[in-house]
Order: sequence, then C-alpha cells, then structure tokens
Amino acid sequence: MSAVLVADRLTRRYGGLTAINSVCWTLEQGEIHAVIGPNGAGKTTFLNLLSGVTRPDGGTIEVVGKRLEGRPAHVFARHGVGRSFQRTNIFDSMTAQENVKTAALVHLDHAFRFVKPFAAYRRLEEEAERALSLVGLQERCHVQARALSYGEQRMLEIAMVLATRPSIVLLDEPMSGIGYDETRRVTELIAGLKHDHSVILIEHDLSAVFSLADRLTVLVNGTVAACGSVEEVRADKAVQEAYLGE
Repeated sequence: MSAVLVADRLTRRYGGLTAINSVCWTLEQGEIHAVIGPNGAGKTTFLNLLSGVTRPDGGTIEVVGKRLEGRPAHVFARHGVGRSFQRTNIFDSMTAQENVKTAALVHLDHAFRFVKPFAAYRRLEEEAERALSLVGLQERCHVQARALSYGEQRMLEIAMVLATRPSIVLLDEPMSGIGYDETRRVTELIAGLKHDHSVILIEHDLSAVFSLADRLTVLVNGTVAACGSVEEVRADKAVQEAYLGE
C-alpha cells in the first residue's frame, strides 16, 4: 500500500493550549485508519486540520503527494477529501435527495462549468441516486430530512460526502447517538467504503472501531500515544491503563 495522506509534525495551538502537537501520521490507500482517545485529546481538531477546516500553526499535509496545508476546505475537497461532522450537517426542510444534490453541486460545480444546464441537472440527479443507493436510502429520497430517524440522518450525511466522489473519507463519530440496528447498518456501510476509498474514522464505539480498523491511532493531549494494528494497540500497556480500561 502507498500513503494517500501524510501529516508531518502537524501542530495547532489555541492561545497557550497546544491541541495538536507535532503529529506525524499517514493514511494508506484502501485502509480504514481509526483515531481514538479521551475527550479533549484533539481528535476533531486533527480531522479539521486534515480537511482544511482549520489551518495548522506548523507542519505539512500532503494529499496524494500534493502539499495542501493552509489551503481552504474546498481545495481539500477538490483533491478528493470528503468530510462528515460530529453533528449532522443537513438541511431539515430539504428532502434527502435535495440535500445530496446540494452537496454535490457545491463541491462539483467546477466539473459542471462547461456542461449545458440540462445535462448538468441530470448529472446531479444521477450523483444523488448513486450516493443514496450506497447508503440504502434510495427509497427515502423524497422524504424531508427532518422526518428521517437520527440514524437515517447520519446515513444521509455520509451520502452527502460520497456525492462529492472523494477518494479519502473522514468520518467524525458517525455512530454517535444511534441505536444498535442503525449502528450495525453504519458499520456495514463503512466496511464497504474501503473497496473504493481510504477512510479516517473517529468513533467512541470501540467495538465498532475494533471490528473496522486496519490501523488504530490513540491520541492523548494532542500527541500520538500509540499507532499500529488493533492487536498491537490493544496490547500496549500504557494505552490499556490510560484509555481502554483493560
């Protein structure tokens, strides 16, 4: 495997607090790399840096060999980085299909620049149908987002990410607040993503993380406490005592 995303000495400070402290980290092609750690460890800040939402104070970020640190989020998106958020980022009054079409339009507008309006509209329709089918919401496409269950809303947000055709997918707690059956559906969806995507997963449900991850990074106070296979990290005595409670 080859690295599709590389962070080197990545650092982010907020006043006197160093949220991410000189982190060196890689995402390999076709892997699911989970990032776990206690609350306040810097996990969401780390995703914000890797998706261009937040600018680093130091270090570099390479996406498929292209230096992107300091560039805005839409530039990361155009280089294949798709991002979901810890809280759902959907429009309640829109249907599921309209939400997905909006996401595709915002991020793929440059691809439609020289396409005739009707053809561009059809391409948006096709992207929405494809993305909703991937997450199993094709039968709910005309339902307003506010009428979807919370689990369906989480699936819809993943569909919105997939509609931008990313090669790298960043998921921030996609199973937060959902029930057992919906957790199982989301787990199956994420497992299927690795066939065509590289995935960075932040998730507090450790049973799901252990079943999904090819590699696992533990962040503590903005630094990498451990990184390796699930088996290697779970066997780390310091990690067991500090975080896993084993």
